[in-house]
Amino acid sequence: MNSTALAEALDTAARDGRPLAGGGSGLKGAEEAYAVQEALVARRLARGERLTGFKLGFTSLAKMRQMGVSDLIHGRLTDRMEIPDGGRFDASALIHPRVEPEVAFLLGDTLRPGTNPMAAVAAVAPALEVIDSRYNGFRFSLPEVIADNTSAAGYTVGPWSAPGDLSNLGVLLELDGRLAEAGSTAAILGHPLRALAAAARLAGSLEPGTVILAGAATAAVPLPPGTHVRATVAGLGTVRFTTEDDA
Repeated sequence: MNSTALAEALDTAARDGRPLAGGGSGLKGAEEAYAVQEALVARRLARGERLTGFKLGFTSLAKMRQMGVSDLIHGRLTDRMEIPDGGRFDASALIHPRVEPEVAFLLGDTLRPGTNPMAAVAAVAPALEVIDSRYNGFRFSLPEVIADNTSAAGYTVGPWSAPGDLSNLGVLLELDGRLAEAGSTAAILGHPLRALAAAARLAGSLEPGTVILAGAATAAVPLPPGTHVRATVAGLGTVRFTTEDDA
């Protein structure tokens, strides 16, 4: 399957909520996979969506070792993926959504490789990311998840605040008031700033106004209908949304 055909298949799977079988794409490596991702995102832009952000995946060193990879992967965020903080989110069209807590950066200046990444940051915030693989059972090869825009499906950003020490902040993920996961910002490459520097290296440059999701601070958990989700990052605050109830 060529890049255009696979991008169309992934786009159709996302829009129809019907997964593809993983492992059969024939993708041979990251370069080919990113070409599919670019074609996939281009289809969304052609429908009127606009780019809003950049997201990183495999920012857990343990996860990289588990997957046998030595670098991060990245994807793109659009305005159609935005979920208002405290708002409601209709996940009924998603295949098997999961949610994870993150740290978000807002760029106030152009982020370029080889420069001090924090110099480009205007603010930081607690964030939630919804992921939803377009492959059946969340089973896929590394090139396939890259092609699938790193499973991006939605994101919520909490209150922005001035950048401070992000090295080892406690992170809690709660579903309906019950603790689902607990972790630390140190799980993001040892320090979220390393993810920011990686974003600059991988993207080449990122423009002011871009939101960067630095990567998950805990494992992702399933996201059922009718669920109130809240993440708290110590020193940064709380972010939340509620999924629509199927009933």
